[in-house]
Amino acid sequence: MNRIFSLLLLAFSLPTTAFANSIDFTNATGTLNGSTGGLSLSGSALIAVNGPSGMITGELGSLKFSTGALTSGSLERGGTLAGGGSFVITGNGTNGIPNGVIFSGTFSGPLTWVMITLADGSHNYSLTGTLQGNWFPLKGTWFTGQTVYGAAVQLTTNVGKGWFGGSTTISSGDTSITGNRLMLAPEPSSMLFFGTGILGVAAVLRHKSKHKQNSRC
Repeated sequence: MNRIFSLLLLAFSLPTTAFANSIDFTNATGTLNGSTGGLSLSGSALIAVNGPSGMITGELGSLKFSTGALTSGSLERGGTLAGGGSFVITGNGTNGIPNGVIFSGTFSGPLTWVMITLADGSHNYSLTGTLQGNWFPLKGTWFTGQTVYGAAVQLTTNVGKGWFGGSTTISSGDTSITGNRLMLAPEPSSMLFFGTGILGVAAVLRHKSKHKQNSRC
């Protein structure tokens, strides 16, 4: 448990855009599929929620989304995708998280798809977009209305020295939900460092889960 807590402190202390009066959701893993018709994420696990009641970690639920079509650039080298689509965060009833949909909305504007070239010539990709949708409140939150706003960043795993070929996995993602329409999306470049920290958290949580399952056998 101490190791998980230390990793979480590391991940959330790294340079991301800070959102006042927001609730942050962290996801990891999942399959990102894409074509010129858009990107979609499925099978991604919700592993942390940080809000007014403090940080909750564990296997908390799932996150999935779809975007609009590619409007400029390319999926291999980076570009822009249209908004729309869907974005859904679902809880599983663990550790005080609701059992059911927490947030359901759409991308409220264009999304930025960025190729990040690392020092060794390999590539990651980040996807950044703003959100608008319906909030199904968590206990202790301060949102007064059902319509809320947000921003999401998803960082892929390293795809090697090639390029995105239509399918890859997510290393980590961060979604902040707030009642403030003026919220700004985080810088994609900062998520390279954030993703490294959260990937470590996800690995520890998965290892802990498998250990529990083996202990029950």
